[in-house]
Amino acid sequence: SLSLPKLNARFLSPGDYLLRNFRLFRLESAYEIRGGVVDVVRRMRPGRVADGYANDADGGGDYYGADDAIEGDDDDVTPGWSPAKTEFRGWARMGMPLGSVKRDRPGLRLIRVDPPRLGERVPASVVAEVVLDLHSCASSLVREWDTVGEFDNLFLVCCDATIMTGGAAPMTTTGMGGRDGDEERRRVPDEEDCTFPRRYGVRAVRGCMVLEVRDEAGTVLSDPALAYEAEGGKRPEPKGKLRFLRVALDPAQYAADAGGRGSPLGVDVYETFNLVVRRHGRENNFKAVLETVRGLMSGGANSVYRSVPSWLMPVLLGYGGDPTMANYASPKMRAFAERTTGVTSPSAALDYGDTFLDSKHLRDSFGGCKLIVDGKEVAGNDKSDDGSSERKKYRVRVIENNGQDSARVDATTYPFPPSYAGNDIRFTPNQVSAIRSGLNPGLTTIIGPPGTGKTDVAVQIIANLYHSFPSQRTVIVTHSNAALNDIFSKVMERGDVDERYMLRLGSGEKYLESTSSSRHDFTKTGRVSHIMHRRGELLEKVQRLSEALGVSGKGERGAGGAPSYTCETSEYFFFHHVKRRADAFEAAIAKKEGNQSANVIDIFPFVEYFPDLQNDGATLSLEGARAKMGEIESTFAELAEYRPIELLRSQRQRTDYLLTKQARIVAMTCTHAAIARSHLVKLGFHYDNVLMEEAGQMLDVETFVPLLLQRGESDDDDSSSASRLKRVIIIGDHNQLPPVVKNQSFGRYSHYDQSLFARLIKLGVPSIELNRQGRARPELARLYSWRYDDLGDLDHVKTRDVFRRANTGLGHTFQLVNVEDFEGQGESTPTAYFYQNVGEAEYAVALFQYMVLIGYPPEKISILTTYNGQKELLLDILSQRCGEGTPLAGAAPGAVSTVDQYQGQQNDYIILSLARTRAVGHLRDIRRLVVAVSRARLGLYVFCRKSLFCNCHELRRTMDQFGGMPSKLRLVKGENFPTERIVGDDVPEGDLHEVDDVTELGALVHSMQQDFVANRG
Repeated sequence: SLSLPKLNARFLSPGDYLLRNFRLFRLESAYEIRGGVVDVVRRMRPGRVADGYANDADGGGDYYGADDAIEGDDDDVTPGWSPAKTEFRGWARMGMPLGSVKRDRPGLRLIRVDPPRLGERVPASVVAEVVLDLHSCASSLVREWDTVGEFDNLFLVCCDATIMTGGAAPMTTTGMGGRDGDEERRRVPDEEDCTFPRRYGVRAVRGCMVLEVRDEAGTVLSDPALAYEAEGGKRPEPKGKLRFLRVALDPAQYAADAGGRGSPLGVDVYETFNLVVRRHGRENNFKAVLETVRGLMSGGANSVYRSVPSWLMPVLLGYGGDPTMANYASPKMRAFAERTTGVTSPSAALDYGDTFLDSKHLRDSFGGCKLIVDGKEVAGNDKSDDGSSERKKYRVRVIENNGQDSARVDATTYPFPPSYAGNDIRFTPNQVSAIRSGLNPGLTTIIGPPGTGKTDVAVQIIANLYHSFPSQRTVIVTHSNAALNDIFSKVMERGDVDERYMLRLGSGEKYLESTSSSRHDFTKTGRVSHIMHRRGELLEKVQRLSEALGVSGKGERGAGGAPSYTCETSEYFFFHHVKRRADAFEAAIAKKEGNQSANVIDIFPFVEYFPDLQNDGATLSLEGARAKMGEIESTFAELAEYRPIELLRSQRQRTDYLLTKQARIVAMTCTHAAIARSHLVKLGFHYDNVLMEEAGQMLDVETFVPLLLQRGESDDDDSSSASRLKRVIIIGDHNQLPPVVKNQSFGRYSHYDQSLFARLIKLGVPSIELNRQGRARPELARLYSWRYDDLGDLDHVKTRDVFRRANTGLGHTFQLVNVEDFEGQGESTPTAYFYQNVGEAEYAVALFQYMVLIGYPPEKISILTTYNGQKELLLDILSQRCGEGTPLAGAAPGAVSTVDQYQGQQNDYIILSLARTRAVGHLRDIRRLVVAVSRARLGLYVFCRKSLFCNCHELRRTMDQFGGMPSKLRLVKGENFPTERIVGDDVPEGDLHEVDDVTELGALVHSMQQDFVANRG
């Protein structure tokens, strides 16, 4: 048996912590890679080329070669074998045969083998060229393969049909009894079958990393700046269908092959590869993560202690003694705040900005405290501020009285700028407590149950830090691109965060849709492109100002009327001409001694620059004059920031400067943080605050690495371990799904699916639990609210019309529908663990069709299931029922997904299929149930075997609430979306229709479709 390291709640040292995570991450990565390669090889169906006949692995026909001719068998190597003897009769989205027969291009050729470095025995590098022929691929698949870029990991496979035995995997017992107590026998999954290489003829597998991708014209497609050098900012279409990938091979493996310790074919094995396998982006970053963790281990404890603050490391390791020591109210953090620059003491006033909508909101947020606003006490029954007065921003100081009396809250107001809408959310007291903790130094742990607004809290913390500490940088980290883009979009939509200070790292920025006025994306390259465009606009303003002042004429412009100024010369122009005139204006005002409303247009020096001041009878107050001078000064101030970008010439220098000097809000996923760490540390990247969302879904080490993206302030001096990090905000929910670990043994025995967030909660670290949900109807929220201490509802889920109205055409807002065997069959497994249930899939799709036919917007409906096999079946049935040529052609649900993949998302109506009929399966994990029933806002309809799931003890608290409903789907006849019926209204018995089974609902939908077509015609 394999000895596995375990992740417990406490660790002896950073080295112990990193080593355990490194070993488990490496094992899990190897397991996932094997699964990916097995899946592609199985789908590609390799077979031997013969005259008029070929055998493939799925057939049980002739055997080719000896049974013992597999990789590593030195005694049986087919002499003269070549990849031409094997062909692929299948198709796989993630796999592609190598080479081009029509163009006479070999699949792989070695280009360079560099000699070993001094003191080493393996080559310094091994570079090869891989050729892909995409002529036979659909355009969508070509686009997918064109996303393969620099630093992506690929896997080269040698499939030899001459040693392929074919046949099925051996049988095994599951060790789990069925209803009769007998052990169930099933085939070993191919991913775990040690005979798979022999059955499918897999002779060798090697990994490689992409260095460069070129098309037939020699254009480097992997260059990220390519799109911005092209006209219109769009990446040009690649030429031809051949792709040439220059890849780096593993030098140690190459040395082993050359020395006879690897493949029996030696280095000739590299000429036999005939298949390349790619993987999805996130799961393909294992190499960078492992290198990062290994680099941290080899750097010793000092490198970690210099990056992680001394107040945080004992808490992370679990041996700090006091788990509250990193909380902002602890004596240690108070002492840290007193001696650290850029940190506000907990006893000082904090700038909450636009967190509070009015003084009533402020009073409600600090209930039980004595509130003084601008020196005036605000009583609890004070009705003077009803929210209709002019809005203000607040600085708040909380004075604790050590339990003697109620705390005192001193608030001062300052003007709210009219240029943006600002925050419009009336945060609850718990949300305000979370925001307060996030503004203070230390560790903030926020538990966010479904629908409690944890993303809004995160956005408010980010905006407040941005305004309160202009010299500090905040890093945003999430588990998924979708969550990161959600946070980043909401930050942009506020309008008070200047977009030139925002940067999005990683590949997910291509899915980021901004509502801001920017015409550019937020990648490093896109930000540089935006800055250069913005620079041109500002220089045009400087040129017009110069011409208005008579300093230069239009004849001095450049080619095509371009401005003659640069950022550097603009600065000289400002000091010599603009500032001198502005100072003279202020001196004249001082002599004139006029009031703020006096007309000063006759002495204002920039009248010719502003068109609105050139009209007859135009007037200008002193306040307006200073506002216009501020507009001019802001133009030159912004140009001064762009001067280094103008001086730097290469794209890499510009992007690195933008990242290290200008960006104040930097967003990335936890995976990209591990990939980019070495580069960020090398650049001298620094940040003061880190906010992590979806922390409950991150692996322990994935949460730890983003804390190490910088060196300590005195990295060259080992005697000091100062860290610049001041605030760490971790947001998640340990009652929802943990990190995904595909190998169940690692999760069950090694606790590898334990997140750092859950571990901190287990250790007793102080946390703030958001306790009011605003997503779902109250009756839907009760399905999962029992898992939390005090989860209640916001007022709007009871009062707004959308929550009060009943679901059109449906008798209940939520219902569990019992589905018996369909055509004599319940669950089925075409392959191991690939669970499907045709009856439930047909029922779910029929309900979707019914809802669309009575007027529901299809994008407001999502269909979820607990298994990938059922998801594929649902997609297949949807393509038949709502595909091209059908009455509902083009009607697609908002999502068809598994529960695990849909975590963090929501929709108005959820149709859920549980698939299993013989055993409860992994829904027995109550955290998965919480995710499943908390995705819906207005309606939830579950299809399952009621007798199985309602009798499961772990699920009883939720299933009992379904038990009060009929087990047959209830419809309300004659309604069209949206209905005026209110939830709880009595429905006449004649209008209610109870559906017996999927066949009846299918017939009803068919009839409705005929009427739909007739009415449309």
